[in-house]
Amino acid sequence: MKKVTINGKNYEVIEDVNEAIDIELLKEKITDYYDDFDFIVGDWAYGKVRLKGFYEKGNKKAKEHNTITNVKKYIEEKCAYGCKWFEIKKID
Repeated sequence: MKKVTINGKNYEVIEDVNEAIDIELLKEKITDYYDDFDFIVGDWAYGKVRLKGFYEKGNKKAKEHNTITNVKKYIEEKCAYGCKWFEIKKID
């Protein structure tokens, strides 16, 4: 798996559909808000990337809607059909 560093944090690329990851843009978009999440999912629509944080299933902060096991459902229901998207996992 490919690994990337964004703002001093290390991530493993889990999915990169249609080359959706733009590291320089993510350095601007990913703030400390996302530090708490285990995963970050980004999708593209109208030339802009939208980010959403997800948790591992066993994380005590996880709810049904933000558990990584539901990422495919999120992509299908909340994102533009056929959009470019990615999933990165925070690694220590």
